[in-house]
Amino acid sequence: YVPIQIDRMTQPTMTLETKSRITASLSAYVERRGSINKASKTLQGVSSATISKILSGKDADISDALWRTLSAQLATTDQTGWQIAETGAYKTMLFLLEHAQQDSLVLAITGDAGSGKTEAMRRYAYEGRNVYHITCAEYLNRRSFMLRVLQVIGVDSAGSTVSEMVDDIITELSRQERPLIILDEADKLTDQVLYFFISIYNALEWRCGIVLSSTNYLKRRLERGMRLGKRGYEEIWSRLGRKCIALPLISDEDIAAVCQTNGITSPQHIERIVREAEHDLRKVKRAVYAITKAQQETRQNK
Repeated sequence: YVPIQIDRMTQPTMTLETKSRITASLSAYVERRGSINKASKTLQGVSSATISKILSGKDADISDALWRTLSAQLATTDQTGWQIAETGAYKTMLFLLEHAQQDSLVLAITGDAGSGKTEAMRRYAYEGRNVYHITCAEYLNRRSFMLRVLQVIGVDSAGSTVSEMVDDIITELSRQERPLIILDEADKLTDQVLYFFISIYNALEWRCGIVLSSTNYLKRRLERGMRLGKRGYEEIWSRLGRKCIALPLISDEDIAAVCQTNGITSPQHIERIVREAEHDLRKVKRAVYAITKAQQETRQNK
């Protein structure tokens, strides 16, 4: 058997077909954002001039590194060729995101690590209009978090105070039709940043959907905060409808579907991946890559 691990995934060659696909995705993204200028504000390391060059077909001097940077941010197909299989958790997450956006709801959604939460959120944000996916981190303070939100929604905040940033966020979202803010890995937010959630809710109730997504730690953290009487936790729990919605576990059938979608059809390989994956799609992905790579090397050596 091939060990279920790979040391490093090599970068694929940036072909004309790949560039064409990225260009089409970029064009659609600019249309959803409303203008090249607004789109460029939300794409790190990609200027409006670069976008104009690509969309006008004058992209000969655009480096492969920049193409890949653009591809990653536009959530086009995985740069290693990975194909998404619609698992139960994936479909449930998309349903909840659509429900939250259309009805301007505030939801907390939890799921195990490796359940595919982030992939579903990225895809929904990429394909939707006025949807903003923000990855949270423990090192973000109030100011750096606000800067990240403003960048994602396309607002220039140079020189603004934290209070002015909050006002800018609320003003911009108020102008939009059914906006949705997705806070991925929300359990990593500090209390000071988490309180920002209350400000947004209070200012935009029934006008903006908000989704907090994380592992089950978010629920435990909120429940513990309420037991200890920590400021703001009861208020946050109330605004979330006093519950966290749990995504379904990744089933053996889901893992088999992921394998088959990505070219692994051998029953023996699928059975082994199911047995060793521990219902973690990250482990499934590594196993599929390892088997695929071994098969490619075998063909080349014949």
